Amino acid sequence: MNEQKPSFSWILKMAWRDSRKNRSRLLLFISSIVLGIAALVAINSFSDNLQQDIEGEAKALLGADLVVESRQPIPDSTVQFFDALDAEQSREVSFASMVLFPKNDGTRLVQVRALEGEYPYYGDIETEPLSASREFRGQLKALADNTLMLQYDAEPGDSIKVGELSFLLEGRINKVPGQPGITATVAPPVYIPMEYLEETGLLQKGSRLNYKLYLKFPDGTDVTALLDETIEPFLDKADLRFDDVEERKEEIGETYENLTGFLNLVAFVALLLGCIGVASAVHIYVREKLLSVAILRCLGGKGKYGFGIYLIQIVIMGLLGSILGAALGASIQFVLPEIFAGLLPVEVNLSISWPAIIQGVLIGLIISILFALLPLISIRKISPLRTIRASHEESEGSDPLQLIIIGLVVVFVGIFSYFQLGEWDKAALFTLGVVVAFLLLGGIAKLMMWAVKKYFPTTWHYVWRQSLSNLYRPNNQTLILIVTIGLGTALISTLFFVQNLLLEKVELTAKEDQPNMVLFDIQDDQEESLVDLTRNYDLPILQRVPIVSMRMHAIKGMTIPEIREDTSQHIRGWVLNREYRVTYRDSLTDSETITKGKWRGEVKSPQDTVWVSLEDDIAEDMKVDIGDKVTFNVQGAIIETYVGSIREVDWQRVQTNFLVVFPRGVLEQAPKFHVLITRVESNQKAATFQQAVVKSYPNVSVIDLQLILKTIDEIVSKVSFVIRFMAFFSIITGIIVLIGSVIISKFQRIQESVLLRTIGASRRQILNINALEYFFLGSLATFTGVIIALIASWVLAQFSFETPFSPTILPVVLTYFIITSLTVLIGLSNSREIVNNPPLEVLRKEV
Repeated sequence: MNEQKPSFSWILKMAWRDSRKNRSRLLLFISSIVLGIAALVAINSFSDNLQQDIEGEAKALLGADLVVESRQPIPDSTVQFFDALDAEQSREVSFASMVLFPKNDGTRLVQVRALEGEYPYYGDIETEPLSASREFRGQLKALADNTLMLQYDAEPGDSIKVGELSFLLEGRINKVPGQPGITATVAPPVYIPMEYLEETGLLQKGSRLNYKLYLKFPDGTDVTALLDETIEPFLDKADLRFDDVEERKEEIGETYENLTGFLNLVAFVALLLGCIGVASAVHIYVREKLLSVAILRCLGGKGKYGFGIYLIQIVIMGLLGSILGAALGASIQFVLPEIFAGLLPVEVNLSISWPAIIQGVLIGLIISILFALLPLISIRKISPLRTIRASHEESEGSDPLQLIIIGLVVVFVGIFSYFQLGEWDKAALFTLGVVVAFLLLGGIAKLMMWAVKKYFPTTWHYVWRQSLSNLYRPNNQTLILIVTIGLGTALISTLFFVQNLLLEKVELTAKEDQPNMVLFDIQDDQEESLVDLTRNYDLPILQRVPIVSMRMHAIKGMTIPEIREDTSQHIRGWVLNREYRVTYRDSLTDSETITKGKWRGEVKSPQDTVWVSLEDDIAEDMKVDIGDKVTFNVQGAIIETYVGSIREVDWQRVQTNFLVVFPRGVLEQAPKFHVLITRVESNQKAATFQQAVVKSYPNVSVIDLQLILKTIDEIVSKVSFVIRFMAFFSIITGIIVLIGSVIISKFQRIQESVLLRTIGASRRQILNINALEYFFLGSLATFTGVIIALIASWVLAQFSFETPFSPTILPVVLTYFIITSLTVLIGLSNSREIVNNPPLEVLRKEV
């Protein structure tokens, strides 16, 4: 007799009929993934719109077709080269310097930009009034950043002193091409006309100047082809850096891809939590359906028919949840410009991104099905004996399909992580962390059940015994709840700890024993009098450091041009091209440790060998070792040196640290400037000291680290707010998953609670039993989650941020109590119906 296979329409109809009684539970399935998909779609849709705007405004972000940059004045030959190409040219010289507001004697370190020409050629320097960006040119007038003017209560028409000259403030700068608003808080720009730069007196020896040449080519010019064929070879030969529209577009795009990639991982965390809820919901849902599947088997159906019925329900619920999440995410993206305010280089024009929506729906559908399949595949092996013997257990043999599905889940998480992080090692680390957390939490749950069962406290009070036995008896929810609550706690707590870690790293500079004020660009003839001025204000001289500028001339006897032409050399370009700021001294500082070689601190005779000390990373990039010859060009004088030692440098210390350190007796006569480091105890004294320095030494710049700390804190707080906003999705999803895991498992406690009521257990006893059970589950899961978060944060602190990790105890304790209390409350609310109604009525409702 041939078996008649059921049609797909029959399976679909059975799936619909079976769902009628359980749609409220299936809605919990949907709610578990909605917020994760919403977060993903919102970020991806916003990212697509941002990328489109960056593409559309790329020229305005650069302000020109091409920008040539150098630390040295742009040679006349370069200017003539671009004249021959019929390019319009504008010049800019920028550097850090102090400015003074005579109105109230306010001083501040700013980025002075001396401008000549019609830059920007695309976009505008947005000012208030609008005409100010053009009116200030060619006159003794300046433009200052809006936040800077607000800070010092300055208005257009007031004066600002830059070096030896006072300029009339023509207007406020609201936006500079390609510069996000928040960067102005670090180094607010002040524009002055180029023709007055020399008269400011700020172009001193050792001044760190950045020269730019902005270029606009005639309309219709194929800039990319011209750059590849003509301009790039010329600039490479002249050792000049350049930035074109395509490169700037790529740089900005990569920056914000990294940000959105990280935020997508945070959103993915919410989706993973939701999928744990899916697996939990399906696991318990399947338990309820075992009898229905067994009856179907008795009627001649195969296990795969039941599997198909419930798989269709899962697919439909996953699709609905993904569509709802995508719709919610498309709406949420319209809030994101406010969330990202000040962090973006362009104004984002928002629209619906269908690729982001389709991607979100597909990701939600795939991952919800994968997680749901883990508990669902057990339906295939249900025996018909279940109909007459409820305690019948199927053979437990390992199911190869289950291992395949687990492998697919891990692969999917890894591939998704790679597309967000862009590097396989980081994606593998993220995936490994998730897998280890799953295994650890699952292992702890199994260990807890084994320990309670083996060492069961038979002499304890009945309520305690009953609640503990619920942890390991058939139909227990120990594994599901510990993994769900524990992983949610771990992921959310890690976000919190990492955010605090970033803030603590910044706040290290505020310690009492740390310097907090740096004076630089001090000339030889100013050093002693400036030291006296510092002491007159009762400030300590923590460091006095001479600094000499030089460039690399040769390494191991090969000149820099020879190294560039030799393709067998693998020395990194930045080593060859950079300007080195080095110092000389006879001893090491407490931030330096010799890892190789021997420190030699003094050269006593001009005939002696000059042994220098290199920082370990630059020695590696130079491909040099102890005894190798390194030749420097010290502003025209060639000095041959040998590597005497290699140092490890703690760059986090607030002091001057150097890649290259010379011994005494070599550079004393070289042109140099000095740095002085001190500590000021109060903001008032810091302000008066800075005023005195700026008035007496206009060329000397002062870095107030307290102000920098405040500025960085504002930036970190802004970024942290964005991260917290995305973490909000994880928190809400975790709560939904927790509620769902407890509510849909209610049927597992119905029969035993009704039986206890029937044999005389009081309402209070049942509530106490349930409260203790959920307390044990919540406590262990939360405690384990916090421990995982602490370990993960410590790893990040040590190997990523390279900073000590000392978590605050109070948030840890609060996290434990909040999540444990929430677990107990939800568990108790689940028991209200049982204890408030007669046993028979409860059973009738559940049958």
